[in-house]
Amino acid sequence: MAERNGVRDRVVLITGATSGIGLAAATALAGRGARLALVGRDPARTQAAAAQVATAAGGTRPELFLADLGSLAAVRRLAADALERLPRIDVLVNNAGVLFTQRKLNADGFERTWATNHLAPFLLTTLLLDRLRTDAPSRIITTSSVAHQGYQIPFDDLDATARYGAMRRYGETKLANILFTRELARRLAGSGVTANCFHPGLVATNFARNNGGLAALAMTLLKPVARTPQKGAETLVWLADAPEVSAISGGYFVDRKQVQPSAAACDDAAAR
Repeated sequence: MAERNGVRDRVVLITGATSGIGLAAATALAGRGARLALVGRDPARTQAAAAQVATAAGGTRPELFLADLGSLAAVRRLAADALERLPRIDVLVNNAGVLFTQRKLNADGFERTWATNHLAPFLLTTLLLDRLRTDAPSRIITTSSVAHQGYQIPFDDLDATARYGAMRRYGETKLANILFTRELARRLAGSGVTANCFHPGLVATNFARNNGGLAALAMTLLKPVARTPQKGAETLVWLADAPEVSAISGGYFVDRKQVQPSAAACDDAAAR
């Protein structure tokens, strides 16, 4: 099955698409002729993102989906809605991510950071996998982070009941993203569907500002040394569009280069 020439006329579904890296990537891909489907949580912000993407697309408005990815029931509704409304899915971008300074459980009984950053993309990808196979060649891209380094998956305490630290938990979920990508690529070998993930760098976005004063202050102080969302989105856009990565699967990328993640992220037993 021959790879298409870039993203022109391809349907790209992006979670976390209303700000930051997701919105920057959606805008760039729309400018390259892709047909965007945006997933957001807040109706007003989702509509504002749609207007920006439509401008980049020369007036063509994206499809919009509202979902709180902290809820697995909402993820299931999102998948069913996407399968019903989208004519095809050529690129799935699992970009939504959170960091919570305090441990809390979601409505499903899972710790919120783990649920949003790992369980949601795992479930969404799984529910859309048959369509992605049917529409192959297709691509799955997941936003990970260099923050995975130094951590292991706490298989004996997945909800962090014994020990919770915001950065530790975030790092564990970003490690899970890489391991998921690695195992997914192995299972999809020969299907025409590729799976890759990337580190966007430290990006000046609204990330972690939901945690109140100290977290918001930290992000403000980091802003002068942070990348723009457009710079942070470059590798995402490249992974979605570039012909030269059409046959690469299971990779972890930084600044459009495939690099070796941590030893824990290369553990095939943990990935399975």
